[in-house]
Amino acid sequence: MAVTVSRFKVPDLGVGVGFRVPHYGHVVDNHPDMDWFEIISENFMVDGGSPLYHLEKLNDAYPIALHGVSMSVGSEIAPGYLKRYKRLIEVVNPPWTSDHLCWTRAGGIDAHELLPLPYVQPVLEHVADNAKRVMDLIGRPFALENTSSYMSYASSEMPEWEFLSRVVERADCAIMLDVNNIFVSAHNHGFDAMEYLNNIPHDRVVQIHLAGHMIAAAGHRLDTHDHPVCDEVWELYKRAIELCGSVSTLVEWDDHIPTWDRLAGEAATARKIRQAVLARVEASNVAAS
Repeated sequence: MAVTVSRFKVPDLGVGVGFRVPHYGHVVDNHPDMDWFEIISENFMVDGGSPLYHLEKLNDAYPIALHGVSMSVGSEIAPGYLKRYKRLIEVVNPPWTSDHLCWTRAGGIDAHELLPLPYVQPVLEHVADNAKRVMDLIGRPFALENTSSYMSYASSEMPEWEFLSRVVERADCAIMLDVNNIFVSAHNHGFDAMEYLNNIPHDRVVQIHLAGHMIAAAGHRLDTHDHPVCDEVWELYKRAIELCGSVSTLVEWDDHIPTWDRLAGEAATARKIRQAVLARVEASNVAAS
């Protein structure tokens, strides 16, 4: 059984969690046992105040990656956004940064939602060109994250995993693989989550996201980041590690945020699963050699 290693030569940071306001004080004052943290870029693209105060202390103690939610690579990147983005990158010096494969902005108006794209060639080229522009500016790997979606376009010419694969190949950028989002979208749209996972370029994955979601009254799954990771997503995660190898993993929990101990426990579960899969794959490879 082969294990893919990212072509981008980024470090394996282990398993981390998002740096969120309820845990700021505990993390920067007590330095709990956690491999690394991810920050939401826009929360720290400011001129001062509490966010930058806590970021400076975090940056002194842990590896950090940046994850954005409003770059809007699928439409128009707001004037001035990349200038502030680069300034934050220069402060943190992350090994990679990421944002979503979606659009959030049009006509100068921010929707504040991660909106799906039509999977057609002109959009593919537009997204790839925007990703290239970002990478030229930041000088390090930039990853696009697959998003959860609740609608699709009749004009789409290919499945999402093919669109994602072709975008990152054309742009020569990385993938932020959100396993929960694959599961949520597969349930909502009726495709095979494992087929999606099996058919992306695994050597472009630099980070994996795990999160919980809710089930709406109509049975749709909603990517709310306010529950523990479900059993089905843990199973997909095992397969993702088999395919991608020792890729940095992050647990997202952004609403109804639990105690630090509960969050750290979810990260510990991810770490245990990741180590077990990697050990099993290594043993299989040794036995086959």
